[in-house]
Amino acid sequence: MGEREFAEVLRAAIQARGLGLERIRERLLVQGVSVSMATLSYWQSGRSRPERRDSLAAVALLEEVLEVPAGYLSASLGPPRPRGRWLSTVPDRPDVAAYWPRPGAVEAAVREVDIRWDERLTRISQHDRVFIGADRGERSYHSRQVLRAEAAGPDRWVVIMHLDEHDRPLPDIWPLRHCSLGRTVRRPEDGLLVAELLFDRPLRKGETVITEHELVNVAPYPPATNYERKFRLPVREFVLEVCFDPDMLPAACTAFSQLDEGAEQARAVDVAPEVHDVVLNFGPGRHGFRWSWE
Repeated sequence: MGEREFAEVLRAAIQARGLGLERIRERLLVQGVSVSMATLSYWQSGRSRPERRDSLAAVALLEEVLEVPAGYLSASLGPPRPRGRWLSTVPDRPDVAAYWPRPGAVEAAVREVDIRWDERLTRISQHDRVFIGADRGERSYHSRQVLRAEAAGPDRWVVIMHLDEHDRPLPDIWPLRHCSLGRTVRRPEDGLLVAELLFDRPLRKGETVITEHELVNVAPYPPATNYERKFRLPVREFVLEVCFDPDMLPAACTAFSQLDEGAEQARAVDVAPEVHDVVLNFGPGRHGFRWSWE
C-alpha cells in the first residue's frame, strides 16, 4: 500500500470516529504531539504523508485518538518514497501553500505558473531587505538569492507574495540581475501576486545562479507591522534586514521563527533604523520580524 492508500484509510477512520480535524489536533496536543491542521488535511487528502520520525510517532498516537488497532494506519504507509539529492534532506516536504494563511487561494494561483523546478533547486542563500517609510507603510523589498541546481534543466524561480490588506494595490515586481519576468498572476481580491523569474538560461546540474529582484508597492502603501519569509524547503543561510525611516521608529520589535510543526520561538531585539537577523540551515518553516508602533 502507498500514499493514496494511507490517505483513504485515514479518511475512513476519521469519518468513522466522527471527529473534526481541530478536535483531533487538540487531542494530539494533550498527548504532547503538535500536528498542524494543514498537515492533517494534507495527510487525509494524499498531498503528503508522514515519513519523519516525529510524524510516524504522531501516527501511532493518531491511532489511539481514532480508536483503531495499533499499526492500523502505519501499515498502510508502505515503503518510504524514493529520495535523491535533489529532493532535499526533508522527507516530509510541506505543500507549496502550507505556510500561507489561505492555502487554497495560493494553490489556485500557482497552478497558472511552472513550479516543477522548485524541488530541484537548493536554497544556498537568501537575503531580503525591507524598506518602511515615515508613514509606517511598506515601500519595497529587495531580494537576493543564491540557488544551486540538483538536476539539469531548472530555468526559473517562482515568487509568491501576499498582502494582508486586500484593498491595497498589489506591488510591481522588477527583475534586477540574472533573471527576467515570466508569467505573472495577479489576484488583488486575494492579495496575491505570483510571478516567474526566468534565469538567463537553463542551469546544468550542480550549477549555481545569483538572482536579484525587487517588489515595489504603490500608494496607498500597505501598513507595515511585520515581514516574514516562508521556506517550504531548507535554506543554508537567510539574512533579513528591515530598514525603518530614522524619524519614525517602532516602539518595539521582535524576531520570530517557527520550524515546520514546532512552536514559534520569539525574542525581542533592540529598535534601530536598521534591524537584521541571520539564521543558518533553516527550514522548512518561517522566519521574520514583527513590530509595534505604539
